[in-house]
Amino acid sequence: MNNTLKTLIAVMLPFLLSCSAQDDRSGQAETIIGRHVVRFTRPPQRIPAKVSVDAPLLGNGFMGIAMSGDPEHQVFYAARNDFWRLKSGHNESYPAVLGKIEVFIPGLQGASYLAEQHLYDAVTTARFAKDGFEVTYRAYVAALDDVAVIEIGMKGEGTLEGTVQLSLPAIGKEIVEDLPLDRAFPEKREQGAADGIHYIIRAFEDSVDIPNRAAMALQTADSPDGRFTLEAGKTVRIVCATSGNARSADCLDAAVRKVRESAAPQSLRGIEVRHGAWWKDYWEKSFVSIPDSAIEGQYYLSLYGMASSSRDADFPPGLFGIWITQEQPSWAGDYHLNYNFQAPFYALYSANRIEQATPYYAPLLDFMTRGAYYSEKIAGIPDGILYPVGIGPRGIETTRWTPLMDKYGKNWKDGGNIEDEGLFWGQKSNVSYAVANLSMQFYLTRDGEFSRKVYPFVRAAAVFWENYLAYEDGRYVDRNDAIHEGTVGDTNPILSLGLIRQTMRTATDMSELLDEDAGRREKWMHIHDHLPDYPRQERNGKTVFRLTEEGTAWVNGNTLAIQHIYPGGQIGWDSDPELLAVAMNTMQEMRRWLDGNGSNSFFPAAVRIGYDPDTIMYHLDRYVKHTFPNGFQLNNPHGIENLSTVPNTINEMLCSGHQGVLRLFPVWNRDRDASFHQIRTEGAFLVSAKLQAGEIGDVTVFSEQGEELTLLNPWKGRGIKVKGPAGEQSYEGERIRIKTERGATYRLYSM
Repeated sequence: MNNTLKTLIAVMLPFLLSCSAQDDRSGQAETIIGRHVVRFTRPPQRIPAKVSVDAPLLGNGFMGIAMSGDPEHQVFYAARNDFWRLKSGHNESYPAVLGKIEVFIPGLQGASYLAEQHLYDAVTTARFAKDGFEVTYRAYVAALDDVAVIEIGMKGEGTLEGTVQLSLPAIGKEIVEDLPLDRAFPEKREQGAADGIHYIIRAFEDSVDIPNRAAMALQTADSPDGRFTLEAGKTVRIVCATSGNARSADCLDAAVRKVRESAAPQSLRGIEVRHGAWWKDYWEKSFVSIPDSAIEGQYYLSLYGMASSSRDADFPPGLFGIWITQEQPSWAGDYHLNYNFQAPFYALYSANRIEQATPYYAPLLDFMTRGAYYSEKIAGIPDGILYPVGIGPRGIETTRWTPLMDKYGKNWKDGGNIEDEGLFWGQKSNVSYAVANLSMQFYLTRDGEFSRKVYPFVRAAAVFWENYLAYEDGRYVDRNDAIHEGTVGDTNPILSLGLIRQTMRTATDMSELLDEDAGRREKWMHIHDHLPDYPRQERNGKTVFRLTEEGTAWVNGNTLAIQHIYPGGQIGWDSDPELLAVAMNTMQEMRRWLDGNGSNSFFPAAVRIGYDPDTIMYHLDRYVKHTFPNGFQLNNPHGIENLSTVPNTINEMLCSGHQGVLRLFPVWNRDRDASFHQIRTEGAFLVSAKLQAGEIGDVTVFSEQGEELTLLNPWKGRGIKVKGPAGEQSYEGERIRIKTERGATYRLYSM
């Protein structure tokens, strides 16, 4: 074999192996995900609302649609991630409703109702039947175009008359003015039509920090005035486009032009083909197959929700995602930094959906100037950052003090919850809580470009703690912090201790990758290694974690007692057995499987400490059956924060790289067949495997960055063969270390 051929093989083999691994599973994603159809058997009841809604949800990460109404009056609420009122101040800033598409068909009054969401192709259908005829809807928000398409057809004899109307949010319904708590803010509203295209404009340009406007345009095919007649074999097609001035200098022109370009049948065919191709690629990035259909369905519904709401790199979704249906949503619909903003993104890293995770860090970076101000003004630390509880996009502070807070609310200043103008609730940990997601993305991708973007934030967080902590008697003490909102003055809150460790480790490793701040690493790791032990106490005859060393001991609610495990990442299978025992006792004492705030941390924390898999699956099954059809939790006003719970838990149960060791099916009943494709783990590995009849097989590992792989032998007591670009190698032992090449695929077999 000549040298040229050898070189060609060396270059092509990793690519061919990777393609082969993908080809082996071609069609599996469609088979698995295609069987999950979400059914709504009655019209949504909780819409419009200032909180999460119970409606079918559509979106492309930039533009969202919530589908509501009775058969005779369908209402499609439209919003955009980049359409906010942007004004720093409590109840001054929020994501806003853009408009509504309303379809009136009076003859459908009293008809039956059925709406279905097909997750694989992201198309929503509806059927309304009455007196021998059936009206069908088919709707989608195009994945690669800010366009919504609604098609209406009919089966049966006769005709039905209908009207399509593009509407601005109505005062008293979508815009509630419950003065003084709800505010009446000046805005510009415009509505009109030209050449058969109807449009609306909303703008917040007065009394704001950053002017913002958005537009929406709509055309009903062959109907300049929106009137139509339904009859068998005829389709009424509605095309709607939106745009905001964050993406277009003239958002109205952009929306009108997009409708005009898209309305032709040939253009729509192209839009739908691209839409289908994008979703096919999205689902093939990673998928799982498990024997519990309810949990598996929620797994994919959750990933559907994040794909639909998170793709705008500058404007991530807030508390309620992209589906804003009533003005001034609760908690300003903002980015709440003491867990709510972080939680929806948890599963995206292991599920290999980095595009959906990317928007997370934009508002964190945008707020750094104000964060540095608070760090210096409140803590006397000029190079650090200190963040309040609520922020928005573009550096906006959604919880900044205003006189209204004193006049109509509690006097939070006297209690120490407001410092300077910031609402901190006494908590110093918001910035490090924000680092948790950045840490996950860093260790699971080892991406230098990402690290360069976010390192200034991570560095400033580490610098804050470097200067804030007091070094006493050989340990670093965190005083005047708070474990819960308002428990001002706590010492060594358990969550802060975990998050500080995570921040210091991440800052150290990231600085090493980037070759920056070498002189700081020793101090950062000294802090990491000399923080106090996690506080403990006795409850019901067992040693459990205490919420603080001095201050709040325990609260019967929330999951803060275990969040140093997850998302803090400080306890896992390789931790000290005594520490794991305390963690297990604590979780058994808490039992917060159905928690109004913390289920998204409780389930993955249970996996990380090796909780019984059948118990986890039992509670996860109860959890997924405690939801509205769209996946939002029943009787829980919070929105997208729980979209991470199921996929994150299942991924951790099937495959984990936590603490730098790859474990296959680490917390899974070996009598239950399961498989997964391309779960992402620490070290930037994409792992696939199958469990069948108690035997693990079809194991492949794609090495994205060429890191060394440490593997816990999945075939206990047997040797392992690894086939990669350099040929086949054999290994023995409980743990094996495999040197990998960047971009190479490795197949693993038992000997």
